[in-house]
Amino acid sequence: MSPRKNNRTSLIAAAVTALLAQAVFAQAPAGGGGTPSPSPGGASPGAGGTGAGPGTPGRTPSITTPPNTQQPSTQQPQAMPQPIFISGRVMLEDGTAPTESVVMERVCNGQAHSEGYTDSKGFFGFELGRKNNGMLQDASEDSGSDPFRTGDFGRGGSTGRSGMPTMMGGSDNRFMGCELRARLVGYRSQVVNLAMRRPLDNPDVGIILLHRLSPNEGGTVSAISLAAPKDAKKAFEKGLDSLKKKKTDEAVKNFEKAVEVYPKYATAWYELGKLRVAAGNKDTAHSSFESAIQADPKYVAPYVELAMLEVQAQKWQEVADITEKAVKLDPFDYPQAHFYNAVANYNLKNVEAAEKSALQVERLDTRHAMPQNLHLLGLLLAQRQDYKGAAERLRSYLKFAPPTADVSNVKAQLEQVEKFVAQNPAAAEVKQQ
Repeated sequence: MSPRKNNRTSLIAAAVTALLAQAVFAQAPAGGGGTPSPSPGGASPGAGGTGAGPGTPGRTPSITTPPNTQQPSTQQPQAMPQPIFISGRVMLEDGTAPTESVVMERVCNGQAHSEGYTDSKGFFGFELGRKNNGMLQDASEDSGSDPFRTGDFGRGGSTGRSGMPTMMGGSDNRFMGCELRARLVGYRSQVVNLAMRRPLDNPDVGIILLHRLSPNEGGTVSAISLAAPKDAKKAFEKGLDSLKKKKTDEAVKNFEKAVEVYPKYATAWYELGKLRVAAGNKDTAHSSFESAIQADPKYVAPYVELAMLEVQAQKWQEVADITEKAVKLDPFDYPQAHFYNAVANYNLKNVEAAEKSALQVERLDTRHAMPQNLHLLGLLLAQRQDYKGAAERLRSYLKFAPPTADVSNVKAQLEQVEKFVAQNPAAAEVKQQ
Protein backbone atom coordinates (compact mmCIF):
# COMPACT_ATOMS: atom_id res chain seq x y z
CA MET A 1 0.00 0.00 0.00
CA SER A 2 1.40 3.43 -0.98
CA PRO A 3 2.07 6.03 1.76
CA ARG A 4 -0.61 8.29 0.23
CA LYS A 5 -3.25 5.56 0.38
CA ASN A 6 -2.11 4.65 3.90
CA ASN A 7 -2.61 8.23 5.04
CA ARG A 8 -6.01 8.42 3.38
CA THR A 9 -7.19 5.21 5.06
CA SER A 10 -6.00 6.44 8.45
CA LEU A 11 -7.86 9.70 7.94
CA ILE A 12 -11.10 7.91 7.16
CA ALA A 13 -10.77 5.51 10.10
CA ALA A 14 -10.12 8.36 12.53
CA ALA A 15 -13.07 10.33 11.15
CA VAL A 16 -15.49 7.45 11.56
CA THR A 17 -14.31 6.94 15.15
CA ALA A 18 -15.07 10.61 15.85
CA LEU A 19 -18.43 10.27 14.10
CA LEU A 20 -19.45 7.37 16.30
CA ALA A 21 -18.34 9.13 19.45
CA GLN A 22 -20.15 12.40 18.73
CA ALA A 23 -22.93 11.95 16.19
CA VAL A 24 -24.49 8.53 16.54
CA PHE A 25 -25.54 8.89 20.13
CA ALA A 26 -27.27 12.19 19.47
CA GLN A 27 -30.06 10.43 17.60
CA ALA A 28 -33.66 10.98 18.72
CA PRO A 29 -35.61 7.92 19.91
CA ALA A 30 -37.38 6.16 17.10
CA GLY A 31 -41.02 5.41 16.66
CA GLY A 32 -42.70 8.66 16.03
CA GLY A 33 -41.14 10.57 18.84
CA GLY A 34 -38.89 12.51 16.67
CA THR A 35 -36.45 15.19 18.16
CA PRO A 36 -37.85 16.81 21.34
CA SER A 37 -38.72 20.48 20.85
CA PRO A 38 -37.48 23.08 23.32
CA SER A 39 -40.06 24.40 25.71
CA PRO A 40 -41.37 27.90 25.02
CA GLY A 41 -39.80 30.54 27.18
CA GLY A 42 -41.93 32.04 29.91
CA ALA A 43 -42.03 35.44 31.47
CA SER A 44 -40.41 35.91 34.86
CA PRO A 45 -42.75 35.64 37.84
CA GLY A 46 -44.30 38.97 38.52
CA ALA A 47 -43.01 40.50 35.32
CA GLY A 48 -45.07 43.38 34.10
CA GLY A 49 -46.49 44.27 37.52
CA THR A 50 -46.66 47.90 38.62
CA GLY A 51 -46.74 49.70 41.98
CA ALA A 52 -45.89 48.45 45.45
CA GLY A 53 -47.88 46.11 47.64
CA PRO A 54 -49.50 46.90 51.00
CA GLY A 55 -46.98 47.80 53.67
CA THR A 56 -44.27 48.65 51.16
CA PRO A 57 -42.00 51.43 52.49
CA GLY A 58 -42.63 54.78 50.82
CA ARG A 59 -46.26 54.10 49.98
CA THR A 60 -48.92 56.33 51.58
CA PRO A 61 -51.55 54.22 53.34
CA SER A 62 -54.92 54.49 51.60
CA ILE A 63 -58.17 55.47 53.31
CA THR A 64 -60.81 52.78 53.28
CA THR A 65 -63.59 53.77 50.90
CA PRO A 66 -66.50 51.94 49.31
CA PRO A 67 -65.41 49.91 46.30
CA ASN A 68 -65.59 51.72 42.99
CA THR A 69 -67.39 49.45 40.59
CA GLN A 70 -66.66 51.75 37.65
CA GLN A 71 -62.86 51.49 37.75
CA PRO A 72 -61.40 51.22 34.26
CA SER A 73 -59.98 47.85 33.26
CA THR A 74 -56.18 47.63 33.20
CA GLN A 75 -56.22 44.59 30.87
CA GLN A 76 -54.30 45.22 27.69
CA PRO A 77 -56.05 44.48 24.38
CA GLN A 78 -55.32 40.99 23.12
CA ALA A 79 -52.89 41.14 20.20
CA MET A 80 -53.99 39.46 16.99
CA PRO A 81 -51.52 36.63 16.26
CA GLN A 82 -49.65 36.82 13.00
CA PRO A 83 -50.46 34.19 10.37
CA ILE A 84 -48.14 31.22 9.87
CA PHE A 85 -47.66 30.14 6.28
CA ILE A 86 -46.52 26.71 5.12
CA SER A 87 -45.28 25.65 1.70
CA GLY A 88 -43.50 22.65 0.24
CA ARG A 89 -43.87 19.75 -2.15
CA VAL A 90 -45.22 16.21 -1.98
CA MET A 91 -43.34 13.56 -3.96
CA LEU A 92 -43.53 9.81 -4.35
CA GLU A 93 -40.50 7.77 -3.28
CA ASP A 94 -39.36 7.38 -6.89
CA GLY A 95 -39.00 11.16 -7.19
CA THR A 96 -42.13 11.76 -9.28
CA ALA A 97 -45.11 13.93 -8.43
CA PRO A 98 -48.41 12.24 -7.47
CA THR A 99 -50.75 11.76 -10.42
CA GLU A 100 -53.62 13.32 -8.48
CA SER A 101 -54.14 16.14 -6.04
CA VAL A 102 -53.12 15.29 -2.47
CA VAL A 103 -54.84 16.55 0.69
CA MET A 104 -52.54 18.21 3.21
CA GLU A 105 -53.58 17.50 6.81
CA ARG A 106 -52.71 19.08 10.13
CA VAL A 107 -52.96 16.49 12.92
CA CYS A 108 -53.26 17.95 16.43
CA ASN A 109 -53.54 15.66 19.45
CA GLY A 110 -54.74 12.84 17.22
CA GLN A 111 -57.38 14.93 15.40
CA ALA A 112 -56.87 15.40 11.64
CA HIS A 113 -57.94 18.59 9.86
CA SER A 114 -57.62 19.25 6.13
CA GLU A 115 -55.63 22.37 5.31
CA GLY A 116 -55.15 22.47 1.55
CA TYR A 117 -54.39 20.62 -1.68
CA THR A 118 -51.30 20.09 -3.80
CA ASP A 119 -51.23 21.29 -7.38
CA SER A 120 -50.60 19.08 -10.41
CA LYS A 121 -46.85 19.03 -9.68
CA GLY A 122 -47.18 18.29 -5.96
CA PHE A 123 -46.57 21.83 -4.65
CA PHE A 124 -48.65 23.26 -1.82
CA GLY A 125 -48.94 26.48 0.17
CA PHE A 126 -51.45 27.77 2.70
CA GLU A 127 -51.93 29.59 5.97
CA LEU A 128 -52.03 27.19 8.93
CA GLY A 129 -55.38 26.97 10.66
CA ARG A 130 -57.17 29.34 8.29
CA LYS A 131 -60.92 28.72 8.25
CA ASN A 132 -61.13 28.65 4.48
CA ASN A 133 -58.12 27.43 2.54
CA GLY A 134 -60.28 26.32 -0.36
CA MET A 135 -60.95 22.98 1.38
CA LEU A 136 -64.08 20.89 1.15
CA GLN A 137 -64.33 19.40 4.63
CA ASP A 138 -64.55 15.62 4.89
CA ALA A 139 -67.63 14.22 6.55
CA SER A 140 -65.29 12.39 8.92
CA GLU A 141 -63.94 15.67 10.27
CA ASP A 142 -65.61 17.36 13.19
CA SER A 143 -65.23 21.11 12.70
CA GLY A 144 -66.13 21.66 16.33
CA SER A 145 -63.08 19.66 17.42
CA ASP A 146 -60.62 21.98 15.71
CA PRO A 147 -59.71 24.78 18.13
CA PHE A 148 -58.03 26.73 15.36
CA ARG A 149 -61.28 27.16 13.41
CA THR A 150 -63.85 27.69 16.13
CA GLY A 151 -62.11 30.11 18.51
CA ASP A 152 -61.69 27.48 21.24
CA PHE A 153 -57.93 27.32 21.60
CA GLY A 154 -57.88 25.40 24.86
CA ARG A 155 -55.89 22.47 23.48
CA GLY A 156 -53.37 24.63 21.69
CA GLY A 157 -52.77 27.10 24.50
CA SER A 158 -54.58 29.76 26.48
CA THR A 159 -56.92 32.26 24.86
CA GLY A 160 -57.63 35.91 25.34
CA ARG A 161 -61.04 37.53 25.61
CA SER A 162 -61.16 37.87 21.84
CA GLY A 163 -60.91 34.09 21.45
CA MET A 164 -57.52 34.36 19.78
CA PRO A 165 -54.49 32.46 21.11
CA THR A 166 -52.17 34.26 23.46
CA MET A 167 -48.41 34.30 23.08
CA MET A 168 -47.25 32.49 26.21
CA GLY A 169 -44.01 34.03 27.43
CA GLY A 170 -43.41 35.59 24.00
CA SER A 171 -43.71 32.22 22.24
CA ASP A 172 -46.36 31.20 19.74
CA ASN A 173 -47.73 27.90 21.02
CA ARG A 174 -50.76 27.55 18.78
CA PHE A 175 -49.54 24.35 17.14
CA MET A 176 -48.09 22.41 20.06
CA GLY A 177 -48.83 18.71 19.54
CA CYS A 178 -49.43 19.22 15.80
CA GLU A 179 -47.90 17.63 12.71
CA LEU A 180 -48.33 18.14 8.98
CA ARG A 181 -48.75 15.20 6.63
CA ALA A 182 -50.04 14.35 3.16
CA ARG A 183 -53.09 12.12 2.69
CA LEU A 184 -53.46 9.87 -0.32
CA VAL A 185 -55.26 6.53 -0.34
CA GLY A 186 -52.83 3.62 -0.44
CA TYR A 187 -49.84 5.65 0.78
CA ARG A 188 -48.19 6.61 4.04
CA SER A 189 -46.73 10.08 4.50
CA GLN A 190 -43.71 11.54 6.19
CA VAL A 191 -44.64 14.10 8.84
CA VAL A 192 -43.41 17.60 9.68
CA ASN A 193 -43.48 18.75 13.30
CA LEU A 194 -45.38 22.04 13.64
CA ALA A 195 -44.89 22.53 17.39
CA MET A 196 -42.32 25.30 17.14
CA ARG A 197 -43.43 27.02 13.93
CA ARG A 198 -43.37 30.82 14.18
CA PRO A 199 -44.83 33.52 11.93
CA LEU A 200 -41.40 34.70 10.72
CA ASP A 201 -40.02 31.21 10.04
CA ASN A 202 -39.16 30.19 6.50
CA PRO A 203 -42.48 28.76 5.24
CA ASP A 204 -40.77 26.10 3.09
CA VAL A 205 -40.82 22.73 4.88
CA GLY A 206 -39.15 20.96 1.95
CA ILE A 207 -40.23 17.68 0.36
CA ILE A 208 -42.70 15.31 2.02
CA LEU A 209 -42.39 11.79 0.63
CA LEU A 210 -45.25 9.33 0.14
CA HIS A 211 -44.64 5.60 0.50
CA ARG A 212 -46.91 3.03 -1.13
CA LEU A 213 -48.38 0.71 1.49
CA SER A 214 -47.63 -3.02 1.37
CA PRO A 215 -49.62 -5.72 3.21
CA ASN A 216 -46.38 -7.42 4.29
CA GLU A 217 -44.84 -4.39 5.95
CA GLY A 218 -44.69 -3.60 9.63
CA GLY A 219 -45.57 -0.19 10.95
CA THR A 220 -45.37 2.52 13.54
CA VAL A 221 -48.45 1.18 15.37
CA SER A 222 -48.75 -2.19 17.06
CA ALA A 223 -51.91 -3.88 15.80
CA ILE A 224 -51.71 -6.54 18.54
CA SER A 225 -51.65 -3.83 21.21
CA LEU A 226 -54.99 -2.54 19.94
CA ALA A 227 -56.55 -5.81 21.14
CA ALA A 228 -55.53 -5.21 24.76
CA PRO A 229 -58.34 -5.74 27.34
CA LYS A 230 -59.96 -2.79 29.09
CA ASP A 231 -57.96 -3.01 32.33
CA ALA A 232 -54.65 -3.11 30.46
CA LYS A 233 -55.61 -0.13 28.29
CA LYS A 234 -56.67 1.81 31.36
CA ALA A 235 -53.29 1.20 33.03
CA PHE A 236 -51.48 2.14 29.80
CA GLU A 237 -53.40 5.40 29.46
CA LYS A 238 -52.64 6.23 33.10
CA GLY A 239 -48.98 5.63 32.29
CA LEU A 240 -49.11 8.07 29.38
CA ASP A 241 -50.86 10.63 31.58
CA SER A 242 -48.14 10.22 34.22
CA LEU A 243 -45.51 10.82 31.54
CA LYS A 244 -47.17 14.09 30.56
CA LYS A 245 -47.00 15.14 34.20
CA LYS A 246 -43.36 14.01 34.36
CA LYS A 247 -44.18 11.46 37.07
CA THR A 248 -41.92 8.75 35.69
CA ASP A 249 -42.15 6.40 38.70
CA GLU A 250 -45.94 6.33 38.40
CA ALA A 251 -45.64 5.81 34.64
CA VAL A 252 -43.37 2.79 35.14
CA LYS A 253 -45.82 1.22 37.61
CA ASN A 254 -48.75 1.72 35.25
CA PHE A 255 -46.92 0.31 32.23
CA GLU A 256 -45.79 -2.67 34.33
CA LYS A 257 -49.41 -3.24 35.32
CA ALA A 258 -50.48 -3.04 31.67
CA VAL A 259 -48.05 -5.78 30.56
CA GLU A 260 -48.93 -7.87 33.62
CA VAL A 261 -52.60 -7.83 32.60
CA TYR A 262 -51.80 -8.26 28.90
CA PRO A 263 -48.30 -9.70 28.25
CA LYS A 264 -48.65 -9.04 24.49
CA TYR A 265 -49.01 -5.30 25.06
CA ALA A 266 -46.09 -4.41 22.76
CA THR A 267 -46.65 -0.65 23.02
CA ALA A 268 -46.52 -0.78 26.82
CA TRP A 269 -43.32 -2.86 26.71
CA TYR A 270 -41.85 -0.26 24.34
CA GLU A 271 -42.73 2.68 26.60
CA LEU A 272 -41.40 0.76 29.58
CA GLY A 273 -38.14 0.15 27.74
CA LYS A 274 -37.68 3.85 26.95
CA LEU A 275 -38.21 4.78 30.59
CA ARG A 276 -35.68 2.18 31.68
CA VAL A 277 -33.15 3.55 29.20
CA ALA A 278 -33.69 7.04 30.60
CA ALA A 279 -33.12 5.67 34.11
CA GLY A 280 -29.85 4.04 33.01
CA ASN A 281 -31.19 0.49 33.38
CA LYS A 282 -29.99 -0.76 30.01
CA ASP A 283 -30.27 -4.47 30.79
CA THR A 284 -33.94 -4.28 31.79
CA ALA A 285 -34.58 -1.89 28.88
CA HIS A 286 -33.05 -4.44 26.50
CA SER A 287 -35.40 -7.07 27.91
CA SER A 288 -38.40 -4.75 27.53
CA PHE A 289 -37.70 -4.08 23.85
CA GLU A 290 -37.20 -7.79 23.20
CA SER A 291 -40.55 -8.48 24.90
CA ALA A 292 -42.19 -5.87 22.67
CA ILE A 293 -40.75 -7.54 19.56
CA GLN A 294 -41.80 -10.98 20.76
CA ALA A 295 -45.33 -9.72 21.42
CA ASP A 296 -45.65 -8.05 18.02
CA PRO A 297 -42.88 -8.89 15.51
CA LYS A 298 -44.26 -6.32 13.01
CA TYR A 299 -44.02 -3.38 15.43
CA VAL A 300 -40.88 -1.58 14.23
CA ALA A 301 -40.18 1.02 16.95
CA PRO A 302 -38.66 -1.40 19.52
CA TYR A 303 -36.25 -2.77 16.88
CA VAL A 304 -34.82 0.71 16.43
CA GLU A 305 -34.50 1.34 20.17
CA LEU A 306 -32.86 -2.05 20.64
CA ALA A 307 -30.41 -1.25 17.84
CA MET A 308 -29.51 2.00 19.59
CA LEU A 309 -28.58 0.09 22.74
CA GLU A 310 -26.34 -2.20 20.70
CA VAL A 311 -24.75 0.82 18.98
CA GLN A 312 -23.79 2.19 22.38
CA ALA A 313 -22.30 -1.20 23.25
CA GLN A 314 -20.54 -1.27 19.83
CA LYS A 315 -21.95 -4.72 19.10
CA TRP A 316 -21.89 -4.15 15.37
CA GLN A 317 -23.11 -7.53 14.16
CA GLU A 318 -26.13 -7.30 16.45
CA VAL A 319 -26.81 -3.77 15.18
CA ALA A 320 -26.60 -4.94 11.57
CA ASP A 321 -28.93 -7.89 12.19
CA ILE A 322 -31.56 -5.88 14.10
CA THR A 323 -31.64 -2.96 11.67
CA GLU A 324 -31.81 -5.29 8.68
CA LYS A 325 -35.03 -6.72 10.12
CA ALA A 326 -36.34 -3.23 10.90
CA VAL A 327 -35.83 -1.81 7.40
CA LYS A 328 -37.35 -4.91 5.81
CA LEU A 329 -40.47 -4.39 7.90
CA ASP A 330 -40.58 -0.64 7.28
CA PRO A 331 -38.08 0.87 4.83
CA PHE A 332 -39.70 4.31 5.02
CA ASP A 333 -40.52 5.63 8.50
CA TYR A 334 -37.20 5.06 10.28
CA PRO A 335 -34.23 6.59 8.44
CA GLN A 336 -32.23 6.24 11.67
CA ALA A 337 -32.46 2.46 11.26
CA HIS A 338 -30.75 2.79 7.87
CA PHE A 339 -28.12 5.03 9.47
CA TYR A 340 -27.35 2.57 12.28
CA ASN A 341 -27.12 -0.15 9.65
CA ALA A 342 -24.63 1.95 7.67
CA VAL A 343 -22.47 2.55 10.75
CA ALA A 344 -22.59 -1.13 11.72
CA ASN A 345 -21.64 -2.33 8.25
CA TYR A 346 -18.79 0.16 8.04
CA ASN A 347 -17.35 -1.21 11.27
CA LEU A 348 -17.85 -4.74 9.95
CA LYS A 349 -15.91 -3.66 6.82
CA ASN A 350 -18.97 -4.23 4.61
CA VAL A 351 -18.38 -0.93 2.83
CA GLU A 352 -20.76 -1.58 -0.06
CA ALA A 353 -23.64 -2.37 2.31
CA ALA A 354 -22.77 0.66 4.44
CA GLU A 355 -22.90 2.98 1.44
CA LYS A 356 -26.19 1.49 0.28
CA SER A 357 -27.79 2.19 3.68
CA ALA A 358 -26.32 5.69 3.88
CA LEU A 359 -27.75 6.49 0.44
CA GLN A 360 -31.16 5.36 1.70
CA VAL A 361 -30.89 7.82 4.59
CA GLU A 362 -29.96 10.58 2.14
CA ARG A 363 -33.05 9.79 0.06
CA LEU A 364 -35.43 9.79 3.03
CA ASP A 365 -33.92 12.70 4.96
CA THR A 366 -35.44 15.38 2.74
CA ARG A 367 -35.25 18.04 5.49
CA HIS A 368 -31.63 17.27 6.49
CA ALA A 369 -32.49 16.28 10.04
CA MET A 370 -29.57 13.80 10.13
CA PRO A 371 -26.52 15.68 8.77
CA GLN A 372 -24.17 13.16 10.41
CA ASN A 373 -25.19 10.74 7.65
CA LEU A 374 -23.72 13.15 5.10
CA HIS A 375 -20.45 12.99 7.01
CA LEU A 376 -20.42 9.20 7.02
CA LEU A 377 -21.41 9.02 3.35
CA GLY A 378 -18.63 11.44 2.45
CA LEU A 379 -16.11 9.21 4.20
CA LEU A 380 -17.45 6.10 2.50
CA LEU A 381 -17.28 7.71 -0.96
CA ALA A 382 -13.72 8.89 -0.27
CA GLN A 383 -12.77 5.33 0.62
CA ARG A 384 -13.78 4.09 -2.80
CA GLN A 385 -12.08 7.14 -4.37
CA ASP A 386 -15.25 8.96 -5.44
CA TYR A 387 -13.70 12.25 -4.32
CA LYS A 388 -16.19 14.43 -6.14
CA GLY A 389 -19.10 12.77 -4.33
CA ALA A 390 -17.19 12.80 -1.05
CA ALA A 391 -16.51 16.54 -1.28
CA GLU A 392 -20.17 17.23 -2.12
CA ARG A 393 -21.39 15.34 1.00
CA LEU A 394 -18.83 16.92 3.31
CA ARG A 395 -19.82 20.40 2.10
CA SER A 396 -23.47 19.54 2.69
CA TYR A 397 -22.65 18.36 6.20
CA LEU A 398 -20.98 21.69 6.98
CA LYS A 399 -24.04 23.48 5.62
CA PHE A 400 -26.61 21.57 7.66
CA ALA A 401 -24.73 20.58 10.81
CA PRO A 402 -25.96 22.25 14.02
CA PRO A 403 -23.85 25.06 15.51
CA THR A 404 -22.84 22.79 18.39
CA ALA A 405 -21.29 20.19 16.08
CA ASP A 406 -17.52 19.84 15.90
CA VAL A 407 -17.03 20.94 12.30
CA SER A 408 -13.29 21.62 12.47
CA ASN A 409 -12.43 17.97 11.77
CA VAL A 410 -14.83 17.83 8.82
CA LYS A 411 -13.34 21.02 7.38
CA ALA A 412 -9.91 19.41 7.60
CA GLN A 413 -11.19 16.27 5.87
CA LEU A 414 -12.82 18.34 3.11
CA GLU A 415 -9.60 20.31 2.63
CA GLN A 416 -7.62 17.11 2.20
CA VAL A 417 -10.14 15.66 -0.27
CA GLU A 418 -10.15 18.87 -2.31
CA LYS A 419 -6.34 19.01 -2.24
CA PHE A 420 -6.11 15.43 -3.47
CA VAL A 421 -8.54 16.21 -6.33
CA ALA A 422 -6.53 19.29 -7.27
CA GLN A 423 -3.33 17.26 -7.39
CA ASN A 424 -5.02 14.42 -9.31
CA PRO A 425 -7.51 15.91 -11.83
CA ALA A 426 -8.54 12.47 -13.04
CA ALA A 427 -9.77 11.65 -9.54
CA ALA A 428 -12.43 14.34 -9.85
CA GLU A 429 -14.40 12.00 -12.11
CA VAL A 430 -16.89 9.83 -10.24
CA LYS A 431 -15.71 6.23 -10.17
CA GLN A 432 -18.46 3.69 -10.70
CA GLN A 433 -18.60 0.59 -8.53
